[in-house]
Amino acid sequence: MSADWLPYEEALERVLECCERLNVVRRPIDDALGLALAEEVTSRVDHPPWDNSAMDGFAVRAQDVRGASPDGPVTLPITEDVPAGAFPTGPLPPGAAVKIMTGAPVPDGATGVIRVEHTDGGPTGRVEIREASDAERNIRRRGEDVRVGQRVLRGGEELTPSAIGILALTGHAEVDVVRPPVVAVLATGDELAELDEVEEVMAGRKIMNSNSHALGAQLRTAGAEAVLLGIARDDPEEIAARLEEGLRCDAIVTSAGISVGEHDHVNRVLEEMGMDRIFWRVKVRPGSPIAFGLLAGKPFWALPGNPVSAMVTFEAFLRPAIRKLAGHTRLSARSVVRVGERIVSVADLTHFLRVRLERSACDLPEAWLTGHQGSGILSSMTAADALLIVPEGVERLDPGDVAETIPLRPAASGAWGAASHER
Repeated sequence: MSADWLPYEEALERVLECCERLNVVRRPIDDALGLALAEEVTSRVDHPPWDNSAMDGFAVRAQDVRGASPDGPVTLPITEDVPAGAFPTGPLPPGAAVKIMTGAPVPDGATGVIRVEHTDGGPTGRVEIREASDAERNIRRRGEDVRVGQRVLRGGEELTPSAIGILALTGHAEVDVVRPPVVAVLATGDELAELDEVEEVMAGRKIMNSNSHALGAQLRTAGAEAVLLGIARDDPEEIAARLEEGLRCDAIVTSAGISVGEHDHVNRVLEEMGMDRIFWRVKVRPGSPIAFGLLAGKPFWALPGNPVSAMVTFEAFLRPAIRKLAGHTRLSARSVVRVGERIVSVADLTHFLRVRLERSACDLPEAWLTGHQGSGILSSMTAADALLIVPEGVERLDPGDVAETIPLRPAASGAWGAASHER
C-alpha cells in the first residue's frame, strides 16, 4: 500500500531508493561534459613529464649566483638556448647558465631558474644576474602534479571542464560514463494550449502549457534528455496511450490530472496500468499533491499542475533522483544563507520559498522573498535565485536567522561566499 502525507525527507529517501544507476557507455572525453564517471580514473603519465621551467629566464646552479645583487651582479656565460618544445643537449656546466623558456626541460644540475626580469637578458652570449632569490626556485619537478597510476578522479564524479582537462592531461581520450537518463514529460488537461494555439489563450478559452517546457528545461539542466510528449486530453484512452509511449524512456513525469476530480483520469489509468505506488502526497508547500511510484519498473512522478508547484517539486524531488539515475554521487547542493526579513510559516509543512540573494555585510548572503508566493505565480520563480527551506516544525524565521536554500542559479551555489554542502 502506498504511503500518504509523508514528511519531505522521508519522501525524498523513498524516491532515491527506487532510482538505480543506468548503464555504462564509453564516450570521447569531448562528448562527456556533465556526465558522471562510471569508475575511478588513474593517470597514464607523470605530469609534468620532466623537470621544467616555471619562468622565462636562465637555469643556474645556486652556488654560481650566490650574493648576486644590482650593485654586485654575477656574470655567467650562456652555453645554450632551450625554447619550449626542445631539450637541453646535456647537463648544466658549473659556472654557466642556460637560457630557457617556460615549460622547457631544465638541464641536469640546475637548482633554479632566474627570471629574465632579474637579469640583463643575456644579449651578448653572457648574462648578468642581478638578483639571486630565484637560485633554488622556479623549477616544476617531474610528477609534482600527478604520478603514473595515481587516482585523478573518483567514480561518480561529474565531468566538469577541469575534470575533462585532467583526463586529457593524463592521457585519456575516452572514458566510461553513465549514460544520461531519457525522461518523458507529459502534460494533461483539456484546458491546456500548445504554443501554436496561442489564439485560444488570447480569446480566453485556454491556458498555455508552460509546464512541459519548464520541466523539459529543468531536466536538461539536471543532465537528462527530455522527451516532450505534448498534452494528453482528459480522456483515459489518450492518457494511457501517451504513458505507453513514455515507457520507452527511462522515467516519466506528468503534470496535473492526479486529484480526485471527475475529469482527473490519470489516477485510474495508472491503477489500470499496474503502477506500484510509493506515496501519494507529501507534507510540503507548494506541491503537496505529488505522487511517485514505479510504472513498469520505471520511476514515475505525477506533479501538480500549478506551474510553480511543478518546478519546485522538481527541484526538491526530481533533480536529486535524475542525478542518481545518471550515476552522480553528489545528488543535490544546498547553500547556507541568512534571512533578511521575518518569515511566518505553517509548522506542519516543509515550505520552499522563492528568494533572491543579496550581498550583505555579514559572512553569508541575505535571502529576501521575491514577492507573492502563490503556486500559480511563475514570475516569482524567474526572479528567484534559490528556494529557501523552512523545515517542518518551524513557525517563524527572523532577520539574521540562518537557513538552507536549494540554489536555482549557478551563482546561488556560492558566488556570494555562502557555505554549502551536497547530499
